[in-house]
Amino acid sequence: MSTPPLAGAGMPPGAFSGTQAQAAREVNTASLCRIGQETVQDIVFRTMEIFQLLRNMQLPNGVTYHTGTYQDRLGKLQEHLRQLSILFRKLRLVYDKCNENCAGLDPVPIEQLIPYVEEDGSKHDDRGAASQLRFASEERREIMEVNKKVKQKNQQLKQIMDQLRNLIWDINAMLAVRN
Repeated sequence: MSTPPLAGAGMPPGAFSGTQAQAAREVNTASLCRIGQETVQDIVFRTMEIFQLLRNMQLPNGVTYHTGTYQDRLGKLQEHLRQLSILFRKLRLVYDKCNENCAGLDPVPIEQLIPYVEEDGSKHDDRGAASQLRFASEERREIMEVNKKVKQKNQQLKQIMDQLRNLIWDINAMLAVRN
């Protein structure tokens, strides 16, 4: 007695592979952003390699230069530039696809994305903003007063240091005269 082969719980064998292909074709925006990030990293890496190649190349300043080495480095440089242009095209496709996926979304104001806790649990009103503004202005005024006091103390300390410097100078002068 043999068991019949299972093909996706009663589905025909080709149907399951078709749904996998459709799922692979439909890529969500988050995975597109990840692909875009990886593409940008590849672009940066390729650009660094191009600069490394350019730094190692010698300028044609009349010195004998091996044409084989020059051709090899020129070929590498052209290959990197070609790959870089491919990566930029890929990035443009990802960017366009992300914009296409997000075109129907309503833009959310940034203020709504920042979570905050309210005291009474009601919606944000003008009284809360006014009290926050008053609190911030009081805090700013206090900081200004503290800064003013710190400046005064610094000036006093500078005067004391100047007096001590002059006193030490006088003491050293008297000791020098005595000897």
